[in-house]
Amino acid sequence: MIKRRSKAVDERQSLGHIHPILKRVYVQRGISSMRQLELSVARLLPAIQLSGMAEAMVLLEQALKCRQRILVVGDFDADGATSTALALRALRSMGAAHVHYLVPNRFEYGYGLTPEIVAASLDWRPDLIITVDNGVASVDGVAAAYAHGIKVMITDHHLPGTELPQAEVIINPNMHDDPFPSKALAGVGVIFYVMLALRAHLREVGWFKARGIAEPNMAQYLDLVALGTVADVVPLDHNNRIMVEQGLRRIRAGHCIVGISALLRVAGRNQRRAVASDMGFAVGPRLNAAGRLQDMSIGIECLLTDDQDKANALAVKLDQLNCQRREIESRMQNDALELVEQTSAGLDDKALPEGFCLYDEGWHQGVIGILASRIKERFHRPVIAFAKAENGEIKGSARSIPALHIRDLLDEIATAHPGLITKFGGHAMAAGLSLPRTHLDDFRQAYARMVTQNLTEDQLNGDVYSDGELEHGQLCLEIAELLRQGGPWGQGFPEPEFDGVFEIMNRRVVGEKHLKLSLKTDGYFPGIDAMVFNFSAMGQCDDFKRIHIVYRLDVNEYRGVLTPQLIVTHLTGIV
Repeated sequence: MIKRRSKAVDERQSLGHIHPILKRVYVQRGISSMRQLELSVARLLPAIQLSGMAEAMVLLEQALKCRQRILVVGDFDADGATSTALALRALRSMGAAHVHYLVPNRFEYGYGLTPEIVAASLDWRPDLIITVDNGVASVDGVAAAYAHGIKVMITDHHLPGTELPQAEVIINPNMHDDPFPSKALAGVGVIFYVMLALRAHLREVGWFKARGIAEPNMAQYLDLVALGTVADVVPLDHNNRIMVEQGLRRIRAGHCIVGISALLRVAGRNQRRAVASDMGFAVGPRLNAAGRLQDMSIGIECLLTDDQDKANALAVKLDQLNCQRREIESRMQNDALELVEQTSAGLDDKALPEGFCLYDEGWHQGVIGILASRIKERFHRPVIAFAKAENGEIKGSARSIPALHIRDLLDEIATAHPGLITKFGGHAMAAGLSLPRTHLDDFRQAYARMVTQNLTEDQLNGDVYSDGELEHGQLCLEIAELLRQGGPWGQGFPEPEFDGVFEIMNRRVVGEKHLKLSLKTDGYFPGIDAMVFNFSAMGQCDDFKRIHIVYRLDVNEYRGVLTPQLIVTHLTGIV
């Protein structure tokens, strides 16, 4: 069902002389003053507000002074890759003599700082391990590190469990009672703040002056922060929007690392016009493909190199991996839809199960997260997709809808059924878990019960929200550019979407699964192109001459020519 956001624009709201359409969009997203739209670095929250920061500075200063061997342990997704690259680049720029990284291979070691990863690190003889985008659940891994005389500093943003690792210090805005106002930092945002605080601390103690080291400009790392923040789909609150916008400005101006430029190029995106969606749908997936199919070190090396030729070669490799990932995902999606059909035979959408728990022995462990997202988007149900792992275990990736906190749901199941789940962790909308294959049926039953208890029928309707209608004269390049530049848009600050009834003038299939339409509105508008991506998942429109759609007004660039284009996100035929 299409619902229009109805919050009225109050003329008393101090939004200055913003265009009425953009003003309407901002008000619908909770913006009530120009201060909330100021995206300068001066508006960033101070790093000192993060708990543990003072202790972290003492630990890091000692590591630099004593020329300790620092090992950064990252995660195998885009947030983890950008966090790792940022940590290494920043530490090296501040005079770290020995700094290296290690990222787990998901198929051998699993997620986080595990005892196995600690064992693998011993050949390098680290004095200090810094985790980025992981660690808050690594109780055994931290214990293993200390058994070998290695200190551990954790930087993470995932929700903590009931037991915390006994690290030297934990920096995580989501720790209980942490006063940092923004709980939406991605892992790359957390390590950026740590490095920001370290630069200030080292300046205060005279570190740079005494050693003749130029103070690094921390803004140079905001391209990595923008990429990791958007790719990890964390909410774009005011603080995150500042970092993303500042990073995008650097990217557009050509002041970014060569790896990001190379990835934009292989994705066919114009760097000078890059926006947040380019990070989320073009660069991020190519980085993630390395961690999903092979080894995330390919992506990290692309972000660490300053050699353009090397960056180009690595970007091509990442693009090839992403193509492989798409092929695997397509096959898995067909399998998953068959499983859904078997589960829901004869049922209409309203009678579908409240949640799906899917498993196939042949599914690829690195792609189940995307698979869960696709099924969730199609049926508006929380989904857990499992794949076979080692030692009789299966690993699951969960994706949820706004009404259900999936990490808390897994916690409820683990509490009610001790021993059923081996381990779990994550966020409100995404989580991961492991359990013995023999426990799957019991888990399915517990999951079904808990989902039913936590969701109402109204929450499963999958309502589609619109920012209202655009008049025919507003479907133009000027308004499309206005909306494009009004971001950054993303999770929690969604890109503007409008709805309207259009007449189909022409239609054709593009790339086998996309639909290109030529539309007009009640005879007033001469015609505008529209794209329906993955239209088979949205429903056919062959039998209709008129359609009611929800769309984004976007800018299409072809051979240097810019034209307005609608990106259709919801479609209903009108008889």
